[in-house]
Amino acid sequence: MGWEIYPEGTRYELNWVYRLYRRPVMVTENGIADAKDEKRSEFLRAHISEVEKAINDGVPVEGYFYGSLIDNFEWAKGFKIRFGRFRVDYETKRRIPTKAVKVYRQIIEGTKSSSL
Repeated sequence: MGWEIYPEGTRYELNWVYRLYRRPVMVTENGIADAKDEKRSEFLRAHISEVEKAINDGVPVEGYFYGSLIDNFEWAKGFKIRFGRFRVDYETKRRIPTKAVKVYRQIIEGTKSSSL
């Protein structure tokens, strides 16, 4: 969609919100429109790494949720944009895992560092 990718902004915003409100924070939606599935895995690694840095800064982060489980209708672009960790074949309704599914699983399970 032409949006800037700036993982460091995640850490900055988490620190800013915590300084402002002094309450635990949660990332409730973070994702990338990546129709060709070329950038999603690195996007995920980089942003979770910045969340980890914010935690090390002392921010009580209670959770992180990647933006969308499956592709869906995007108001500005219809079905052309692909945010989901699972790609949807709109003709068959089949859900196809993206490369980021494996990366996210490894991070959650702790089998590989989030700063891969």
